[in-house]
Amino acid sequence: MLFWRFYQSNLMMELSDIREAYDRIKENIVKTPVMTSTTIDGMTGCEVYFKCENFQRVGAFKFRGSFNTVSQLTKDERKRGVIAHSSGNHAQALALAARILGVHATIVMPQNSPAVKVAATKGYGAEVVFCENTTESRASVANELVETHGFTLVHPYNDHRIIAGAGTAALEFIEEVGQLDYIFCPVGGGGLLSGTSIASKGLCPNSKVIAVEPQNADDAYRSFKANKIFPSVNPNTIADGLRTQLGELTFEVIKKHVDDIILVTEQEILDSMRLFWERMKLVVEPSGAVALAGLLKMSEGFSDYKIGVIISGGNIDLSEFFEIYSKLIT
Repeated sequence: MLFWRFYQSNLMMELSDIREAYDRIKENIVKTPVMTSTTIDGMTGCEVYFKCENFQRVGAFKFRGSFNTVSQLTKDERKRGVIAHSSGNHAQALALAARILGVHATIVMPQNSPAVKVAATKGYGAEVVFCENTTESRASVANELVETHGFTLVHPYNDHRIIAGAGTAALEFIEEVGQLDYIFCPVGGGGLLSGTSIASKGLCPNSKVIAVEPQNADDAYRSFKANKIFPSVNPNTIADGLRTQLGELTFEVIKKHVDDIILVTEQEILDSMRLFWERMKLVVEPSGAVALAGLLKMSEGFSDYKIGVIISGGNIDLSEFFEIYSKLIT
């Protein structure tokens, strides 16, 4: 285990790793659509393209990395089963990937995980174990179960296989729309951002990769500016998928390939989410709307740029929304 951690922490990934991951998973993922909005083009003065991973299997980019990882397990690892800790999207992704490949999955989820994500994870056949609402509790409970049952831990982001799979979204994106001046991507643990930055710099070296993070969960921003990892302490953001902290692997990639990390407020996230829903008719979760919030915040000085935005997911609990309508018909 120590050797593997050392090996992973010292192996820098390249575009070829992402291409290999894509060849491995392409028959089992959705090649998600790229969409545009004349309204958002007008607001920014730019040509903006959206990579809609909210249409990916399980409703988020996470399926790419999970399937890439589980498909590379040894026969013994598959027999013993896999485990992960996640607030929702990685949980669902690993559960589905494991089911497709005939592997038992156990998922450790914080007690405040969105009910829709918990239900979906169970629906994909995984066993769910709840923990306290902290990063430390997630890891502790998962590690205890690994020690007890011999499960293989599939980390949500701090794994080369996860990063390579996540990077296939940007690979598809850029190969479809061509060279980009900027690409905006959300950051929590950094798996999607790492894969996106590797693909972006590999395919269009002159592009600028901008990571966007909630102001109320700003550990990646502080880590990037100080050149050392800060822990995520009580992140209080509606973007539940970004309530994590950078890993050693993702931090190294981010330092090498990401041009900047910017912060957005909760209101800016909500406004961007509403813009997606009302103008583009896209169901986007708060974490998925963060990148657009960052673009809108930076766009005042932009003009005629070609910009890519990653919509990371669309899993949101609509129970209260439909309860309101239900009351109108009773």
